[in-house]
Amino acid sequence: MATRTTLVSVTEQLGALNLNGESHAQEQAQTNGTHGSGHDGQGFGTLAVHAGQTPDPVTGAVIPSISLSTTFLQRAPNDPIGGYDYSRAGNPTRANFEEAVAKLEKGTKALAYASGSAATSTIINMIPTGSHVILVNDVYGGTFRYMTKVASQNGIEFDFVELTEPNNIEKYIKPNTRLVWCETPTNPTLRLVDIRAISTIIARYNSDPKFAPAPTRDPPLPPPPTPQDGIPRITFVIDNTFMSPYNQNPLTLGADVVVHSVTKYLGGHSDVVMGVAVTSNPAIYARLKFLQNAIGAIPSPFDCWLAHRGLKTLHLRMQAHERNALRVATYLSSHAKVIEAIYPGLPSHPQHELAKRQQKGFGGMVSFMIKGGKEEASRFLSGLKLFALAESLGGVESLAELPSQMTHASLTPEARAALGVTDSLVRLSVGVEEIDDLIGDLEQALVKV
Repeated sequence: MATRTTLVSVTEQLGALNLNGESHAQEQAQTNGTHGSGHDGQGFGTLAVHAGQTPDPVTGAVIPSISLSTTFLQRAPNDPIGGYDYSRAGNPTRANFEEAVAKLEKGTKALAYASGSAATSTIINMIPTGSHVILVNDVYGGTFRYMTKVASQNGIEFDFVELTEPNNIEKYIKPNTRLVWCETPTNPTLRLVDIRAISTIIARYNSDPKFAPAPTRDPPLPPPPTPQDGIPRITFVIDNTFMSPYNQNPLTLGADVVVHSVTKYLGGHSDVVMGVAVTSNPAIYARLKFLQNAIGAIPSPFDCWLAHRGLKTLHLRMQAHERNALRVATYLSSHAKVIEAIYPGLPSHPQHELAKRQQKGFGGMVSFMIKGGKEEASRFLSGLKLFALAESLGGVESLAELPSQMTHASLTPEARAALGVTDSLVRLSVGVEEIDDLIGDLEQALVKV
């Protein structure tokens, strides 16, 4: 009975917000065709189903076969029949997936990797030793780990910067700054970065070769590395994993590279580990393509086929994720045992207006602060029955985790405290199950706290 009363309350609140059952993405698509303008004038869903999928000209198979071959026949030396010579350098199944993602992200080229972390490390390898990187401070724990434990050992300098205020970045740009790396929304506190504002600042520095360094350091800074032809002096990268191409297209807002952990929403079924990078800059693509082959962190053809299959329902899944997440966030925001519900789709989110302006939807991730601490959070998580206590996100099934002890355990306690990643912060990846069942599960677990 308590759960039923709560559900009625949630519906009333949604009605008051004028969001009763209709997502921001659907509302925007109806008014300005946001999701209806892609390559060749095709809508997002049409591209998701058809991009990178050409029926087999020999058998007529509508779904292309998985190309497992590691090597390919050549007519003469260095004259491959189909443009492929060795599967590390290129594979037909991987190429199909890359084409599809590029079109969905409104880019021209995409490159797939064995994991999101492999994509990250390959992009960092694009810049020379002695370079400086600026990252949003609330960055994914794996990216934090790579920068502090690996890149730092290879001569890369870095600063983690609070970027909810875009102008903060100017305090940290140096003559040897070569990369800016942002996530928006961030993981797990769901803060937003204004992509257009940051890209405008970076473009100003890129156009002025004599920009003044900020602030002065001792000992003197090394001379800036020489940019490669066509690659911006400062390359702007956005990790778009939380939003997916359905809800946000950073390349259209000024980013140079978009990266995804394909493991999450793009694959969507928690059965493949992959990463991908998308760009419209030919020089960046050429460099990353070389590194993809040289480093060799490529996905298998079968993984690419699974991920491509997942893409075909991305638009349907993201609508369901958002619809459920909004209901979950609204429910949690009024619960007596919850201090704060964090979701960009709630008017209470401090950057709600930016989310409406920059995104086409609010996504499926919800975080909240539970009253108490580690003990109460653990009791709640252990009491869940439908939400699986597990890392990762973006699958059709709902997941819950405690970032301070799980996904962000690689951060120092001081770093977690500064970001608000406390032992009472719970992160939910809201799946596509029936919403009444999900809220009922949250209710019965919160009762035990």
